[in-house]
Amino acid sequence: MAALLSVTALTLTACSKTPPPTEDIRPVRVMTLSAADTDTTLEFPGEVRARYESQLGFRIGGKIIARKVDVGSVVKRGQVLMQLDAEDVRLAQMQSSAALRSAESNRDLAKADLQRYQELRAKNFVSQAVIEQKESAFKVAQASYDQAVAGLKGQSNQAAYTTLSSDVDGVVTAVTAEVGQVVAAGTPVVTVAKSGEKEVVVSVPENQVELFRHGVDAQVRLWADHQQTITGTVREVSPIADAATRTYVVKIAIPDSTPNVKLGMTAYATFIVKHVGDNAGDGAMAVPLSAIYQTNNQNLVWVVEKNSVHTVPVQVSGHRGNDALIKAANEGALSVGQQIVTAGVHLLKPGQKVTILGAEDSADGVKQ
Repeated sequence: MAALLSVTALTLTACSKTPPPTEDIRPVRVMTLSAADTDTTLEFPGEVRARYESQLGFRIGGKIIARKVDVGSVVKRGQVLMQLDAEDVRLAQMQSSAALRSAESNRDLAKADLQRYQELRAKNFVSQAVIEQKESAFKVAQASYDQAVAGLKGQSNQAAYTTLSSDVDGVVTAVTAEVGQVVAAGTPVVTVAKSGEKEVVVSVPENQVELFRHGVDAQVRLWADHQQTITGTVREVSPIADAATRTYVVKIAIPDSTPNVKLGMTAYATFIVKHVGDNAGDGAMAVPLSAIYQTNNQNLVWVVEKNSVHTVPVQVSGHRGNDALIKAANEGALSVGQQIVTAGVHLLKPGQKVTILGAEDSADGVKQ
């Protein structure tokens, strides 16, 4: 019986022998290195606007009683846009007119009185002190008259200010007040875009604003007409970012004679810039940001050779969109045509065997 148990134990031990370890082969996506083109094309959506826009408001406060235009109305210089209730202004003008007539009467009376006393003085019937008193009274009356004249002129101007007129030939782009609304002096109620010069306004992220300077050329296309290409020039770059979007406004001037360009149209501005990175230049290669493996303050890429991987130190010399422009830290360590891993770089280890995903469909120069 003991012999039978020994044979059974030996048999079980032989059956439970540990199998040999299997080799860990990871599937990876790769790309083939190629020289980076340092000319970069950037495109931003924007809007066609007038170069000059006037936000018009009344010079006095009051209640709006008439609105003569709508958004999109074509207006001429001097055309009436809105009117205020002028009753209070008219009453104030009447008051100033009455004050002027009163001051005029007082002045004429003081003048006549002065003349009579001057005649009496010539006959030595009154003293010189009386003459000086009458002269002073006439001067006061004259000053009151001048003050009343200025007051009436001011009230006449106020009456004219109850009518809001366009300062330029153009198009109404916004109306921000309606009939019956009471507005304060200076409150913008109508926006008029001046006819003539137009521009395309785009918003640029802060990491690319340094690429744009006055005089940079841009190619503008309209969403309504993709076949038409307009050559424009950067006219203005905002020095501060928008508080809400944190982007910088870039204004692109376009020729006045460009046909079929209307205010408010959607446009796309395309720029070709030379060096995206500070040091991007000859010898740089563009790789996805996901291909960069960082460890111990060093940038590395995984190079695939003979179905295994090894790391090569690189220097990042710039960025282009979602790509990094790299150069090998050691001369000759990287070359055009080599394959590098573009995904899962943190899961690899030196010498690891890999299999390339989509190898059967890959082609040189195309990300896989």
